[in-house]
Amino acid sequence: MDARVEDRIVVESERAAQSGRAGVIEEVLAQDPPRFRVRWDDGRTSIFAPSAGVARIERRTRERVKA
Repeated sequence: MDARVEDRIVVESERAAQSGRAGVIEEVLAQDPPRFRVRWDDGRTSIFAPSAGVARIERRTRERVKA
């Protein structure tokens, strides 16, 4: 899982009664196996190690500066 600082991570719930969660990657601790420090949308921060197929990365769109 290739992720960078400021990318969004979205985690799908394994249970129908629970909603998923999303947040912003603040630090990439390891790429293989992946470990990230994430600030979740509810304001909490945790270290997250996603298992296969549970999370997806949404790239941060970088703003272009006009010269």
